[in-house]
Amino acid sequence: MAVAAYILIQTEVGKAATVAHEVRQIPGVVAADDVTGPYDVVVRVSAESMDDLGRLVVSRVQMLDGITKTTTMPVVNL
Repeated sequence: MAVAAYILIQTEVGKAATVAHEVRQIPGVVAADDVTGPYDVVVRVSAESMDDLGRLVVSRVQMLDGITKTTTMPVVNL
């Protein structure tokens, strides 16, 4: 069963649109939207496992220029 998650991203000032565009190019990203509030970009991702999700966040998303902080929230099916 695939793992879905939301990634909340804070960016450097003026970098939200660029980060959202770049993150959309990463395999596994379902959607990425610019938002207002404490976060600048909200991303929906899908991965085959929690390990794959971790690799996606650490080795792909967090490596993008302009990101200052990420918070990953895996989706649970209650």
